Amino acid sequence: MIKIQRTNSNFEIQPFLAPFGFKGGYCSSGWQSIAMMESENGHRGVGTGTQGTLWSDARVFVENSEAAGNAFMYLMTDHALKAAREIPFETPLDLLDALLPITYEYGKKITGNDALRLTYALNSLVAVDNAAWQVYCAENGITSFDDMVPVDIRPALAHRQKQLASIPLMSYNVPLKDIVAAIEGGCFFLKIKIGSDPDKDGDQDKMLEWDKARLTAIHGAAKHIEIPYTNDGHIPYYLDANGRYDSKERLMKLLDHADKIGALSRIMIMEEPFPEEYKVDVRDIPVRLAADESAHSDKDALERIELGYGAVALKPIAKTMSMSLRIARIAHDRGIPCFCADLTVSPILVDWNKNVAARLAPLPGMKVGVLESNGHQNYVNWEAMKSYHPCNGAPWMETVRGLFNLDDDFYAKSGGILMPSEHYSNLAK
Repeated sequence: MIKIQRTNSNFEIQPFLAPFGFKGGYCSSGWQSIAMMESENGHRGVGTGTQGTLWSDARVFVENSEAAGNAFMYLMTDHALKAAREIPFETPLDLLDALLPITYEYGKKITGNDALRLTYALNSLVAVDNAAWQVYCAENGITSFDDMVPVDIRPALAHRQKQLASIPLMSYNVPLKDIVAAIEGGCFFLKIKIGSDPDKDGDQDKMLEWDKARLTAIHGAAKHIEIPYTNDGHIPYYLDANGRYDSKERLMKLLDHADKIGALSRIMIMEEPFPEEYKVDVRDIPVRLAADESAHSDKDALERIELGYGAVALKPIAKTMSMSLRIARIAHDRGIPCFCADLTVSPILVDWNKNVAARLAPLPGMKVGVLESNGHQNYVNWEAMKSYHPCNGAPWMETVRGLFNLDDDFYAKSGGILMPSEHYSNLAK
């Protein structure tokens, strides 16, 4: 059993270049949480997390200031760390099982929200879980991600991709000229945020018209491009609604429009179109729907799969590595493809995500793996943040013509996730 004798935490606020828009709202910065754990045997782990209040619980974001929403989540991280001192564990999955209910109940108390979304608690535990994995590996002499993954989950992560499509995020306020520039720079898989609230009045009809116009403009710019990475040779679209559509009927109006302009077949993924509580069978929707926020846990992921969702977004960087590994196993057992989505995270967390993405089968229609990564588009200090990565300068950290190229060095070093970061270690000694 692993016993934690000492913990510490801290956070660092990293500003965005411009307000970052999704779910009808806008964020100005990303709080980077740091969690330190030290075992009785002297093994130390320093995990990091990027907080996503608006993504994980929009109600907390709306009802509080942006700083308050982040402060609540950080307090939950620190609370979990303290609790971990009293919980011996065999694996980080065991520790998560013990910490999640404790953290969730504490979160409901401090936010005053009895309906707090479980994903908010999971987001607060990412740094803690990452630190636990580092301690676990050190305690057991494990030096690679492949050996770190539990044996029963390894079949879900049996691939070894040489290339990953780097998916940029086109949020509400990214102008068309910048999207065109990204395509010209080699990007060939576009994640497009839909569900804008253009007049900030919650009008769903206005949202639908905005989304139609946005899709029309982007398709007009991308439809003639030919690429070698998809079966049909076209740039695929990944539409993310973040639960903004209130019904299948309204969503079908958007998809009917996509069909009319010739864009329907280009929609490879439609992520989380409906609110979490809107639980209807979606097998008649003519695009592959993916669960994201609603798939808090492996149990929730299974529920979405049974409703007809055809993909699951894995987020080790937002729902913990431990929970994501469990979700990957559930999806793999049922033949449902997975992919890794971003939360505008730090360069180190990109590689926590990348280790999973590199071992997933390609999405149907793709010839290479995929990984959403948009931090470089949004952080003011992205270059400085890269310097905090223990493998800063490694070629596999960079996107070249829309691709992450993964070589033997990436796999040998597991993307650096089990190595210490001097910067973050100094912030939580």
